[in-house]
Amino acid sequence: MLLSLTSTLLALSGLLLKEGLLTSYAAAVAKGVWAAGADLVGYVPSVSVAPVIGELVGTSGGQDGVSDRVFPLSREEEAVGVLGALPLAGKFGAIVMQDNGFGNALTALTTFTVAYHLPLLIVANTRGGLGEYNSMIHTFSQHASRLLEQVGVPVFDLDRRSGPDDWAAVVREAGTHARMTFRPVVVLAQFWATDGEMA
Repeated sequence: MLLSLTSTLLALSGLLLKEGLLTSYAAAVAKGVWAAGADLVGYVPSVSVAPVIGELVGTSGGQDGVSDRVFPLSREEEAVGVLGALPLAGKFGAIVMQDNGFGNALTALTTFTVAYHLPLLIVANTRGGLGEYNSMIHTFSQHASRLLEQVGVPVFDLDRRSGPDDWAAVVREAGTHARMTFRPVVVLAQFWATDGEMA
């Protein structure tokens, strides 16, 4: 009975999203990124962040994964280098990635954006939690938040207990916090079982 009710609610929320009667979590993240004042957004392609990428590209006039303001990068440390350098030109950047990519990005974050006080907004999908299908990903991902905090990068967490409006506000405020404190700020967002479907 409960499983049937859950399936019905997920299907209903999916229908409401398609009809534009409900704001999706992905749309809320995109709204927050733009409201934070991001001039450019780079992303590391991943199926788990694809809905956010689609919203960012769509709301900036692009298609097929790119726009004048949103573009893919091959690795997380490349994203930190490219988007982290924008404040040197008077601009502000954001990155969309998975949290397991912080293993690649850690040196770039600590020796570039943290060391040189460069504001940067990073929105990362969390892996290894509820609903995860990869039994090995948790070995890094469960430590990502504490690891980032240990190197001086503030982290704010979002999950399905908060609604899309809260997600948009937290992402926007994280971007404001990054610019005010002159350092990278990370929003870890658990997309599993949001928007009426599994990631």
